[in-house]
Amino acid sequence: MTVLVTGAAGFIGSHVSHALLDRGDEVVGLDNVNDYYDVTLKEARLRRLELRDGFSILRKDIADKDAVVGLAKTMPEITGIVHLAAQAGVRHSLTDPHAYTSANVEGQLNILELARHLPDLGHCVYASSSSVYGGNTKIPFSVDDRVEKPVSLYAATKKAGELMAYCYSHLYDIPTTGLRFFTVYGPWGRPDMSAYIFTKAIFEGKPIQIFNNGDMSRDFTYIDDIVAGILATLDHRPTGTPPQTVYNLGNHRSEPLMKFIEILEEAIGKKAIKEFAPMQPGDVKETYADIEASQRDLGFEPTTSIEEGLPKFVDWFRNHHG
Repeated sequence: MTVLVTGAAGFIGSHVSHALLDRGDEVVGLDNVNDYYDVTLKEARLRRLELRDGFSILRKDIADKDAVVGLAKTMPEITGIVHLAAQAGVRHSLTDPHAYTSANVEGQLNILELARHLPDLGHCVYASSSSVYGGNTKIPFSVDDRVEKPVSLYAATKKAGELMAYCYSHLYDIPTTGLRFFTVYGPWGRPDMSAYIFTKAIFEGKPIQIFNNGDMSRDFTYIDDIVAGILATLDHRPTGTPPQTVYNLGNHRSEPLMKFIEILEEAIGKKAIKEFAPMQPGDVKETYADIEASQRDLGFEPTTSIEEGLPKFVDWFRNHHG
């Protein structure tokens, strides 16, 4: 199988690329390596991938229609797509909204157009987000819940991506599956995510901001579990009418933020300097994944608790940053 992985220089995309290569697939990475966060981290991820047989990288922007859709002619051998490239981050969407419509709406459309024109495509898997659940108060979040009240533009663009994929599956019989990820963390993680932000600040003796005065919970999901779910999804082509579906990929546990911080403190061997702050616009108090459908259809069984996963992240952080 030749798989196009968009966002291959990113956190999840680089891990997925390694896992596909491990099982013998060819991987074509696509990433514009933008400066939303530290480019040197993205380049370091790519260097590890470029050492491996079967990997190639295209430094292109998913919002570039001609570059993306043109791959149907220049690389017709692509038989699978794992579309992970996006403009991420809820809070950043408050300050740079156009980046989200460009990457998450125009980019999604371009990937779907590519999928439509690839002659032997078997499945297009794309990243959605737990943020689509917005202001839902029913816990845990189920894929059967209504998701029409987003509380951030980021969430709205991710829901738009799901609707667009449904449309293309209906019109062109393209098998598509959306994956709603729940707070992914682990080695090589993003610097704008809580595990990285808190760990860096604690090591440096700087304060960490704890929003909603610490009264928050998240379904923290370790990267290895997410990658296993993505590969299982790629291999599980939907057969309905239209051939599309959406799954939650989460740890099926909602962990208090303060517990998360305590585990980090223990792994680092140092107490955090805590600054409590109000809830931020666009944020939600709790996330919790109902994974019944992904367990049933994909055999998805996350195994990594934060007690096990966070020390692994801290070990990577120590080694990577010296």
